[in-house]
Amino acid sequence: MLLSNRYQFLFVHIAKTGGTSVRAALNRLRWRDPYYPLMFICHRFSHLTKHRLGTKFPRHSKIIAAREMLPAELFERLFKFAFVRNPWDLQVSSFHHIRRERPEFMNGIEDFNEFMRWKFDPERPYQYHIDTSLEWQTDYLVDLHGNKLVDFIGRTERLQQDFDQVCERIGIPPIALPSKRKATDRRPDYREYYEDDTAELVAQHFARDIEMLGYTFD
Repeated sequence: MLLSNRYQFLFVHIAKTGGTSVRAALNRLRWRDPYYPLMFICHRFSHLTKHRLGTKFPRHSKIIAAREMLPAELFERLFKFAFVRNPWDLQVSSFHHIRRERPEFMNGIEDFNEFMRWKFDPERPYQYHIDTSLEWQTDYLVDLHGNKLVDFIGRTERLQQDFDQVCERIGIPPIALPSKRKATDRRPDYREYYEDDTAELVAQHFARDIEMLGYTFD
């Protein structure tokens, strides 16, 4: 999550949705924020003393955390936005990410569909790096009653176009997004990865995301 007092925005960073590129583009604005140098110093001293101060939100915080921790008047005036991704495509991206950066959690599996069947197995032991990719994206966008708290939801499928709208809304010139963490060995069409049963596993597990965000397999 990225907060700017000067530009009055709150970016809710959902993993594997292009958020690393968005964060990289917006990070350059942080030093223009009058409060950021003080927050940065406090955060550094906090680590040195082993006492973590609440000077910034964790990268992948849900918006409900900001709703609870920020003053109500500040939260209400912020432009709150996030990016989401087709759940079937997100699972392909997650598969390549885990295989590339956390291969020890692959359980010796190299085939995508076999990995998906193991990943969605309710009897599988919990593993943080596996199970975080099974979280609903919509959980990051709503309060405890399911009410949407963000003002704008961009799509990874049109990342630059939607980010241009964000730039216009917060009053900065358009910024070309850098390319971050792009897998070089994945096929461009996520549908090529799936067999019928694994596509259905995603459809069932992410039914709320699919309905609320308007995604389909095709």
